[in-house]
Amino acid sequence: MQYLMAIDAGTGSVRAVIFDSKGNQISVAQKEWIHLEVEGVENSMTFDVEKNWDLTVWCIQHALKKAGLQGSDILAVSAASMREGIVVYDKDGEAFWGVANVDARADKEVRYLKEHYEGIEEAFYAASGQTFALGALPRMLWLKNNAPKLYEKVASLSMIGDWILAKLSGIIATDPSNGGTTGIFSLEKRTWSVEMAEKVGIKKNIFPPVLETGTAMGTVTSKAAAETGLSTSTVVVMGGGDVQLGAAGLGVVKEGQAAILGGSFWQQVVNIKSTVKPPKDMAIRVNPYVTAGLSQAEGITFFSGLIMRWFRDAFCDLEKVEAKERGIDAYAILEEKAKKVPLGSYGILPIFSDAMHYGKWYHAAPSFINLSIDPEVCNKASMFRSLEENACLVSAINLEKIKTFTALEINEIVFAGGASKGALWCQILADVTGCVIKVPKVREATALGAAMAAGVGIGIYENIAQAADILVEWEKSYIPDMKNFESYQKLQERWQKVYENQLSLVDRGLTESMWKAPGL
Repeated sequence: MQYLMAIDAGTGSVRAVIFDSKGNQISVAQKEWIHLEVEGVENSMTFDVEKNWDLTVWCIQHALKKAGLQGSDILAVSAASMREGIVVYDKDGEAFWGVANVDARADKEVRYLKEHYEGIEEAFYAASGQTFALGALPRMLWLKNNAPKLYEKVASLSMIGDWILAKLSGIIATDPSNGGTTGIFSLEKRTWSVEMAEKVGIKKNIFPPVLETGTAMGTVTSKAAAETGLSTSTVVVMGGGDVQLGAAGLGVVKEGQAAILGGSFWQQVVNIKSTVKPPKDMAIRVNPYVTAGLSQAEGITFFSGLIMRWFRDAFCDLEKVEAKERGIDAYAILEEKAKKVPLGSYGILPIFSDAMHYGKWYHAAPSFINLSIDPEVCNKASMFRSLEENACLVSAINLEKIKTFTALEINEIVFAGGASKGALWCQILADVTGCVIKVPKVREATALGAAMAAGVGIGIYENIAQAADILVEWEKSYIPDMKNFESYQKLQERWQKVYENQLSLVDRGLTESMWKAPGL
């Protein structure tokens, strides 16, 4: 049997996952990591390259141990990672500073760029599909302004998944899907746009080679083999961004295919040609995909999964007790109750994540609107259903924004992540979007996508698309009720008007935004 390892460096944890060449998960080892705020540096989220490498090593060692395998049994290894997080290296290739994805310390730098270079964000977005909010340019300016000695040491820059591969192979490089999230990149050319850095006074010689996902980089070094237990014969293969590799792991590999990844945040992604220009209103993010010739339009719904966790933990202690007694998940019990609630949840309108406005990205204060004091109408079941409906409504709005500028029709959506375990949620999503919803058997899509890349690198699969055809299997499909779709269209319009009014309360200083991008 042939074995492949995927290292998934997420926002909250790192995992090493071993698959066989048929896509079966053999073992997994996971460690949480914490990104600490630097004292005196507001909204910072540092990525500790020393501690986090130790955690990564632990995961690799224990994944091998759990599987009962030797390092030489792993033919290839690749990595996926949180996007936007960056690591910088000195002239000897040693990483010495990094930040995690939602590090927002560069607020002043974002403002500076917008105020001193008129139209620069719009121009750079047109080429890269990215805004400054979480980009690398403001962060590198922050380093230059606040830690000039560290800035002078910077000889190279990469993303966090690339850093793991560099630790294993000794080679610093990136791929388009991950590197593209720096914003210093061309969607069409799929490589760095160093003139962007040069224009704002950032070094232009710190950008490493760009390799397509699935490119063999080399083999595990002797030092890394001694640390991790992998073999010097194990091939290290270029990986990619977690969302893009996650989409590949769901079989979304061709132009026009769409997916919704229902985790802590929800991402709505649609594959488009690399030549398609980002929308002029900057409403949607566009990233290079893990397949040459394709980009991926992306909408993001903030905190959908985290809001459900909050609701469960804040209000549903009885359901948690019942779930323990019955040996099922508390969410399953809440769905049982929510099924009895009619479409529209008695008019309850949750105000949490807005539809995506990438160029000016902030949210209203978290709230429920239009509650009733009738306990038969307004209760945990109806509020829970309203949250499920709301996540689907916001996803549908984001998909409509993508359809508008791409001229693509979307009739089928792949749905994965924790949310796809809920049968009611899946059906609501079908009814809200009017699309067939397909749920895959393997929901750990990001790690599977990275394993696909590893297999491509050593020739097990011809390319990512072929790997997806071989490995992705389907569990269930949900067909939309078009009468319900019409009702949800009216609810969606109403929700948008209410949200707009709630957002105005933030603008007037009467309520506090749930989240606001740096520089606003």
